[in-house]
Amino acid sequence: MSGRKGGETQPDEGCSAPVSQPIKIPNSSEDSDKQGASRRLKDAEICIPIVYGTIAFYLGRKASESQSHRWTVYVRGATNEDLGGVVKRVVFKLHPSFHNPVRAVESAPFELTECGWGEFEIGISLFFHSEICDKQVDLFHNLKLYPEDESGPQSTKKPVVVESYNEIVFPDPSDGTLARVLNHPAVVLPRFPAGFTLPNPVTTENMNEKERGDTKEHPLSQWYMNFSEADELLKLAAARQQVQGHIAKLKRQLSVMDGPPQLSKSPSGYDYI
Repeated sequence: MSGRKGGETQPDEGCSAPVSQPIKIPNSSEDSDKQGASRRLKDAEICIPIVYGTIAFYLGRKASESQSHRWTVYVRGATNEDLGGVVKRVVFKLHPSFHNPVRAVESAPFELTECGWGEFEIGISLFFHSEICDKQVDLFHNLKLYPEDESGPQSTKKPVVVESYNEIVFPDPSDGTLARVLNHPAVVLPRFPAGFTLPNPVTTENMNEKERGDTKEHPLSQWYMNFSEADELLKLAAARQQVQGHIAKLKRQLSVMDGPPQLSKSPSGYDYI
């Protein structure tokens, strides 16, 4: 851990959120085996937009050589919705110099607050409910304590904020996955084909407890990136899924024209695996 380790170059004024390539979670034979003959909606995707980052406050007169800043690392919904209905657990991996550096947060909001003096890379692992995915998603974030502009003393009131936006994409969702995420405000659903029969939604603990894990009224929410374009990002994600579905459909049609006849798709839009 270093006092001035190089990291992201986002300014401390306001919130900055670089956009990365979506993280697509491929289906595996293990998932299919565990779900048996579960139906899957082919050529469709569900998308979970997330934001992860850190907010660091300088302690000023309360600062010591070993504890100059108080910081919080977190994963939140892009529009501050509760992720608990989708994400089961988040594990944060801190620098080895911290006591118990690997820490699991079992419920939303998924965050961790500590004090320290140095900047380092934080590992963030997301684990999902079994109906959605058995694979984990590993993210990495550079904790930033010091502002880029060092022309004066560091403020104790204005924190250094670094956030990253990304989308976790699950292709060919199963019946169980769709039942888990139906009516979930943090999830972007695909356009369902005509005649498609939706599974019965799963009632979860997080959905029953009103606003339990959202971050809309969080004490740090005033420092979150103001996603004025959040709705546009969600619309773009949905539009991208629709376009990808059309592309896959055209590829199948071309394959039928160029090769031997293939079995027709079930009217429901599902394929059985």
